[in-house]
Amino acid sequence: MKNVMIILCIGFLSVTLNAQDTKAKIEFKTEVIDYGEIAKGSDGVRQFEFTNTGGTPLIISKVYSSCGCTIPKKPENPIAPGETGVIEVKYDTKRVGPIRKTITVYSNAEEATKAIKIKGTVLDKSVLEKND
Repeated sequence: MKNVMIILCIGFLSVTLNAQDTKAKIEFKTEVIDYGEIAKGSDGVRQFEFTNTGGTPLIISKVYSSCGCTIPKKPENPIAPGETGVIEVKYDTKRVGPIRKTITVYSNAEEATKAIKIKGTVLDKSVLEKND
């Protein structure tokens, strides 16, 4: 009876360890996008490209911005292992000044929450023209 219990425990542990290896895993091409110096009112849309390097489909449940001036958009469908996806971020470039925002990604990945960032500076068009 002891031998049977030991075999069952070892079998359970090996199944549990193998299950952990097959989790989804999110790897971003870059975790920070630098807008640089951009003109007020210019295109504020950027894309974070990522790959699911895990063994099961990646499901992004929510993306949340640290500010209402930044609107993130997540993929609606699961991302299969080995496939790539995009999280689109739109910053309101009508606000002049520095950009330092964090977007938090919630998913079923091994690392359940992941922070990605945007940075840069929005300048008034007259300031940009003086620099040229």
